[in-house]
Amino acid sequence: MPRPRRTAVRDKWKTKKWYKVVTPPLFGNAEIGTTPSDDPDKLIGRVMEVTLYDLTGDFNHVHIKLYFQIERVEGEIAYTRFKGHELLRDYIKSLTRRKSSKIQGIFDVKTKDGYVLRVTGIVFTPSRCKTSQKRAIRQVMKKVIEEHAANSSLDEFIQSMIFSENENSLVREIEKEAKRFYAIRKVEIYKSKLLYVPTPDGKLEKAVIVPPFA
Repeated sequence: MPRPRRTAVRDKWKTKKWYKVVTPPLFGNAEIGTTPSDDPDKLIGRVMEVTLYDLTGDFNHVHIKLYFQIERVEGEIAYTRFKGHELLRDYIKSLTRRKSSKIQGIFDVKTKDGYVLRVTGIVFTPSRCKTSQKRAIRQVMKKVIEEHAANSSLDEFIQSMIFSENENSLVREIEKEAKRFYAIRKVEIYKSKLLYVPTPDGKLEKAVIVPPFA
C-alpha cells in the first residue's frame, strides 16, 4: 500500500520580517526593541513596555515603567505613541510604612492641546494624619495636576509626570503645596493612562489603536 504523501509544511517564521520599534520624539526616537510580523498592518496597536532607565541610563529611573503603542509603520520602522506609565509595585510597597498615611487620588485631566489622561498620585506622610488633612492633601493633588495639564502640551505634561527630579515636576509642586497641611515624606505620580486624543475636527476619540483589519 503506497504511503500517503507528506504535505509540505510552510514555516511561518520564514514569511515574517523584523521591525524596529522606536519611541516618540519626546523620548528621542530611541529603539526599544524589535518585533516580527508577516504584515506590517498587524503591528498596529501592539504595546511595548520599557523602563525609563532603559532610555536614560539613570539608575534612579529603574522603577518607572513606560508603555508605548505602535501607531504606524514606515518601511521597517514601527513608530509609537505614549500610552501611559506605572511605577513598579515593589517600589510603592517599599514606601509604605506602618503608622503613617498614604493618600491617593485618581484624576482625569485635559491638556491644553486636547489630550485626556487619567493620572494617579500618591502622597506618603511620616505619621498618621487626620481625615480633614487627607482631604486637603487630596485636593492639592487634584488642583496641581489639573492646572499643570491645562497649561501644558501633552509632551510637557508627560515630562512633568515622569521626570520628578525636574524643578517644575508635579511631584515637587504637590509636595510644596501639600506640606502646608501636614508633613510630607514622599510624593509620587504612580500611574497614568492616555484616554482620549483630539481629532482634526476638534472632537475626542478613544486612545485605542487597533489594526486596520480589526
